[in-house]
Amino acid sequence: MDLRFAIQLGIIGLTFFMLVNASALLVLAERKIMGFMQQRYGPYLVGPHGVLQPLADILKLLFKEELRPKGADKWLFTLAPIISVTAAFAAFAAVPWGAETTLFGLLDTPVKLGASDINVGVLVVFAITSMGVYGIVLAGWSSNSKYSLLGGLRSSAQMISYELAYATTLASVVMLAGSLSLREVVDAQAGAWWGFIPRWYLFLQPAGFIIYVIAGVAETNRAPFDFPEAEQELVAGYNTEYSSVRFALFPQAEYINMATMSAVATDLYLGGWHGVPFLTALGLGWLVFLAKVGVLLFTYIWVRWTVPRYRYDQLMQFGWKWLFPASVINLIVTAALMLALHA
Repeated sequence: MDLRFAIQLGIIGLTFFMLVNASALLVLAERKIMGFMQQRYGPYLVGPHGVLQPLADILKLLFKEELRPKGADKWLFTLAPIISVTAAFAAFAAVPWGAETTLFGLLDTPVKLGASDINVGVLVVFAITSMGVYGIVLAGWSSNSKYSLLGGLRSSAQMISYELAYATTLASVVMLAGSLSLREVVDAQAGAWWGFIPRWYLFLQPAGFIIYVIAGVAETNRAPFDFPEAEQELVAGYNTEYSSVRFALFPQAEYINMATMSAVATDLYLGGWHGVPFLTALGLGWLVFLAKVGVLLFTYIWVRWTVPRYRYDQLMQFGWKWLFPASVINLIVTAALMLALHA
């Protein structure tokens, strides 16, 4: 087997390994951060300081009995969580997480850190993340439960409402970079203005970044926009009837989608792996990338435990009457300024 091909397969495997472990680490981080914000310890009995709590959760779910309601659709009930988690993994495949590297001189020609290098990566991520809602809708319908069906319907309406703002915001960044390739968008943010201000699109698109983050929280069904689950109203929404491994796939898909949204935001707005020149020069820019993603993931958890859930009508009004118009205005202003400055 060609060494370069073997290394590329290894990078794909490493990406998959990181995503699987990211979901476990996020479970632990969420519990620890939640405990800190509520002035309590959080998990600390399983392993040193509770670090093995995610493993205990996984083992508990593996040993639980698989239950399926008598009136549920046999095949779709099982297929729904598989669709959700598959779409979550597939979306991240188009996200680059490091610069080209020769692995410290091991290779004659550099390889790119990322599962794949797609010249329309922005469109691919957008398209695949949109597919994840099918798993939730099918889970709600196939469960033969009113609570689950309402959760699935809410998810589809929420996705349609916030994906418009999400896509329009992406278009603003694509116009600035002049490319649909996430890697080229990152490379366009290399360097600094006046030698000390990073050339991140965050500084050119502050409103767009805020819109993206809000839409990303809604896309991943996280609080304060977690209406497809809404425990107080729908018990657990679309996953009310799920148990054991089939249930575990839904939160895993949610955490992987959080990582994907944070990684895309890092590439689009925060310069990707650029920002610390000496680490980039050493081929360790991916550490910068992971640090930025970690900050955004912390923000996800922070928002969940500090902002109360909206009413459902407020969610829809905010998406259609405020967020989408704001994203359109941002796009128009961006286009107008680009035309004026290039005239």
